[in-house]
Amino acid sequence: MTPRALIFDWDNTLVDSWDAIHHALVITFDAMGHAPWSLDETKARVRLSLRDAFPSLFGARWEEARKLYLDTFTATHLERIAPAAGAADLLAALTARGHYLAVVSNKTGPVLRREAAHLGWTRFFSRLVGAGDATSDKPHPAPIQLALEGSGISAGDAVWYVGDTALDMECAANSGCHAVLVGVLDPADPGFTRFPPALNFPECAALWRHLQGL
Repeated sequence: MTPRALIFDWDNTLVDSWDAIHHALVITFDAMGHAPWSLDETKARVRLSLRDAFPSLFGARWEEARKLYLDTFTATHLERIAPAAGAADLLAALTARGHYLAVVSNKTGPVLRREAAHLGWTRFFSRLVGAGDATSDKPHPAPIQLALEGSGISAGDAVWYVGDTALDMECAANSGCHAVLVGVLDPADPGFTRFPPALNFPECAALWRHLQGL
């Protein structure tokens, strides 16, 4: 089925921002007296929003840690992010074809929108929904519902949620959307067993080639 709407995850789907995320986490972990993660650990463990992840990491000091993380991240992130390969071309082509496009990310909403503006991508999206914008963050369906609000399009098979993690596939399943994985399906991740993608592409260009054939 040709999708009426495509909703994208942000980090590691459309944008490579691991350097910025990891740098801010190292500073935060050091300040909180925790052993910092390696870059590989950051890539494996960062899934949830700050309000969902930080209480278990930092306990009663999680709001202090959240502020330090955000202050550190926002000081440097625009210098450290880069578009994922083929992402800009994919978004331009989908916009030209008239697809409804949105983003649902667990990156804090204002930071997400600042990055989109920095890349010149705000024009591609009808909605940019980040952590804290909806009543709950993904994998809850609330941010997907917010991303579709006012579009006249309901969540279902005609809405593709495109992401790079098992958490994204879970979010698609929870909201009733078509789950599309861009990247490597890790067979060691039990999340993919519970929430397998309907489609899997190695990168954005392959997703675009598939859509051209529909």
